[in-house]
Amino acid sequence: MEVSALKLEGLVLLTPKKFIDDRGAFWETFRHGLLDEAAGQPIQFVQDNLSISKAGTLRGLHFQHAPHAQGKLVRVAAGSILDITVDLRESSATRGQWFRCVLSQENGSQLWVPPGFAHGFLSLEDHTVVEYRCTAYYHPESEGAVRWDDPDLNIDWSAEGFVMPETGPFVSKKDSSASSLSALDWPF
Repeated sequence: MEVSALKLEGLVLLTPKKFIDDRGAFWETFRHGLLDEAAGQPIQFVQDNLSISKAGTLRGLHFQHAPHAQGKLVRVAAGSILDITVDLRESSATRGQWFRCVLSQENGSQLWVPPGFAHGFLSLEDHTVVEYRCTAYYHPESEGAVRWDDPDLNIDWSAEGFVMPETGPFVSKKDSSASSLSALDWPF
């Protein structure tokens, strides 16, 4: 598996080596210790989550405050997503900047999102299955969200070949009432 550091410090893209033949395909999706060097510390996952979404569903941008901040290893088992991360770390040179990439069943890539980032995604296909491993348990009192359409962030949610529903993305009430980045109670 190829491990590549990305433009926001701490973000890592993992690209598997695929073995394809007339039976189908095979690739490794997880190996304990692989992220440790790239993350600069041992990574221990404690919770796995799965979501299934129809095309046009937007989930996020979610995070948890310290001491319950979550690192996430995100992958797509079926379909495809436009994955977005926003650096919220107080001491980071890239605080307030965002990164986007397409994760899909086809490319098999995974994104390591370290603690201190907000994370969200737009489902590009019906029946998209997203799996993510977390380094901390879900802690409702520590959860927060940044508006997906925050004008200060100006995130580009477009994806090649994807047409957004006329009414806009399908967003939960909770996500549509999230705070703007500038309204968050810093530090956390």
